Amino acid sequence: MLDEVRRHLRLKHYSLRTEKAYVGWIVRYIRFHRMAHPREMAGEQVAAFLSMLAVKGKVSASTQNQALSALLFLYREVLGTQLPWMEGVVRAKRPKRLPTVLSPQEVQRLLLAMDGRPWLLASLLYGTGMRLMECLRLRVQDVDLSRMEILIRDGKGGKDRRTVLPRSLLESLRKEMERARLLHQHDLLAGQGAVWLPYALKRKYPNADREFGWQYVFPAERISVDPRDGVQRRHHVDDAVLSRAIKNARIQVGIDKPVSAHTLRHSFATHLLEAGHDIRTVQELLGHKDVATTQIYTHVLGRGAGGLLSPLDRLPGALSPPAE
Repeated sequence: MLDEVRRHLRLKHYSLRTEKAYVGWIVRYIRFHRMAHPREMAGEQVAAFLSMLAVKGKVSASTQNQALSALLFLYREVLGTQLPWMEGVVRAKRPKRLPTVLSPQEVQRLLLAMDGRPWLLASLLYGTGMRLMECLRLRVQDVDLSRMEILIRDGKGGKDRRTVLPRSLLESLRKEMERARLLHQHDLLAGQGAVWLPYALKRKYPNADREFGWQYVFPAERISVDPRDGVQRRHHVDDAVLSRAIKNARIQVGIDKPVSAHTLRHSFATHLLEAGHDIRTVQELLGHKDVATTQIYTHVLGRGAGGLLSPLDRLPGALSPPAE
């Protein structure tokens, strides 16, 4: 059954990360009900599993909703079950939280504490507003050094978009691409050099997977086995490399806020709005479907709560402590 789950997920072009997550939730669901087959269970068992996650596991609303999505995919797409209870399942309400945003000075301190490839990756995230995996999955042909643009293919929601390429990163990015070229030439001489291609491009263009234009801008150090088909290829660099570097840099420079790769994307959007750029332009650069998603950054601008003068500060002598 799990093989069928994987087959259906790949048929609908779900990412490998989503595949691993969905399979993991389905396994936990079956084990929770003592190895009962999903066909023998229904809404009551699904509700019990989700309640366990929330009450005993204390998972977040987004995690609980991911588990529900995995189970609904299992019943609808794999088992072909259409039961009345499936329409009545209520998703957990996600709390509205403001994103963590760094000041320009904090971003500068963070980047100065990094070097090498992690520095370039972090600089690209802040300078372009890309998501982490969009940056790691960049192909050579999607970086236009002459037009100073980056084409992001198959982003969230399956959409393509363009974003700005920071001029200050032009030379560093050119050197990184040259490094990728030399590594690819070495792989070709060793009988390797193939890269994973999405959809049916491998059948349509049989030799495209060995062309340099399709190679990753940030290739991994080692060739590994692709879990989707068992073929040895050079994948892109692991996202954990950047996550560790950002954590170490944050600690080193003494930033007490929680900082992740996505924080740099939040900071990109906020700083553009602070600079007076149109919110529709920022929406397009971020790849948001609805401008309402982009509007969350207006709540963390300096002219919001941090730009007001508290009425307490208007009182005469309010800033002076009382005499002891």
